[in-house]
Amino acid sequence: MVMQQTQQLDATFAALADPTRRAILARLAKGDASVNELAEPFDMSQPAISKHLRVLERAGLISRSRDAQRRPCRLEAKPLERASEWLESYRQIWEANFDRLDQLLERMKAKEKRSRAEQNRRR
Repeated sequence: MVMQQTQQLDATFAALADPTRRAILARLAKGDASVNELAEPFDMSQPAISKHLRVLERAGLISRSRDAQRRPCRLEAKPLERASEWLESYRQIWEANFDRLDQLLERMKAKEKRSRAEQNRRR
């Protein structure tokens, strides 16, 4: 189960690594679209777009259905949710680390301030 989740996360991040695929996902966030509609803004062939769609589909980020002659693509949010949860756990760790660093710096500033005040009193 953990290995499957790791592979899913790897596939999600690999798919998201490409700007064309991220743009396709951004378009699908607005609603379902056909392959032709998804290909419109890009200066690439339909087979190239289809390769990107296969990567997204294997990662579980999109699904395709049949609608008469159309094969609309649909955004699937679950893998993005899992990636977001994974990133969130690390954000919390780093936030805690930064909070501890802030506290240390405040203590160091306070100590420096006391030290300067003590030196001024000695003069």
